[in-house]
Amino acid sequence: MRHLAFNTTTAAVAALISAAALGCAKQAWPPAMETLSLWSTYDSALSSAKYIDLTHTIRPDMPIWRGFGNISFSPATNKDTGQVFAYATDGFVANAYKLTTDQMGTQLDAPAHFNAHYAAADEMPATFALRKLCVIDVSAQARKNSSYALTVEDVLGWEAENGRVPKGSVVFVRSDWSRTWPHVDTDVFPQVSLKAVQFLHLQREILFHGHEPLDTDMTPHFDAEAWILGHGYAQAEGVANLHLLPPTGCLLSTGFPKFKGGTGNYVRYVAVCPSSWPHGVSPGQVPEAPMQHFERAIAWNAEKGYRSRN
Repeated sequence: MRHLAFNTTTAAVAALISAAALGCAKQAWPPAMETLSLWSTYDSALSSAKYIDLTHTIRPDMPIWRGFGNISFSPATNKDTGQVFAYATDGFVANAYKLTTDQMGTQLDAPAHFNAHYAAADEMPATFALRKLCVIDVSAQARKNSSYALTVEDVLGWEAENGRVPKGSVVFVRSDWSRTWPHVDTDVFPQVSLKAVQFLHLQREILFHGHEPLDTDMTPHFDAEAWILGHGYAQAEGVANLHLLPPTGCLLSTGFPKFKGGTGNYVRYVAVCPSSWPHGVSPGQVPEAPMQHFERAIAWNAEKGYRSRN
């Protein structure tokens, strides 16, 4: 019986293998790449698209909210010798950073910034990486009123010209506040009203909104920001170069680190716009691999507090 059981089992396994082989003959695994690949999308649209950086460079002399301390950079040192790493002695250099907050520069606020029960920086989904981008321009209003706040009427006016704000999209509010960066007023600035962000999230179901200043509003208790983050939404702050974008038609690429338990993210926002758009650069138009070779070497500048070429 033992021999029979072995033979029966062997036969069953052989039958399964034969069936699997027959199935493989009918349908290759993995499925044909043409049914899975996005490469053709890249070739047809993204390889010639215009890429526009919407990000401020992090530097020790940049504006930071008055409640946080200043940041500083320094050359990294060898923990065993205490000596600064140098090209001549070590073959490389490195930097050390003293960062007093994760809420500075161009950023993506995690909901945990205001509500401990929602996502921290490392818990935010990877699906934030690429979305449709809408740009609502209130720069004319902000020129007349430096503390102007985006209204629901502004959103509806934008929609009358451009169509409904797409579900799951990102909405950036252009005010031109950032165009004088780093010489900006962090106490008086263009705002986004509570009713406007509620409308965008509850009525239009956007992914997140963003603005140029380092805060959403000037109310004593940060009403709009508190509502956004307190209800589990994210928001972008410190966004730059919105004057270079059209109101519709671009995508937003969002790249951010994963600080464990972080309440904010230092972010690189890049708008990906149609190839016919006059601003931005396309792949291959700038040195990429290898990147640009500079005649002047980068070196530590003690006066500036960071590495520079001048």
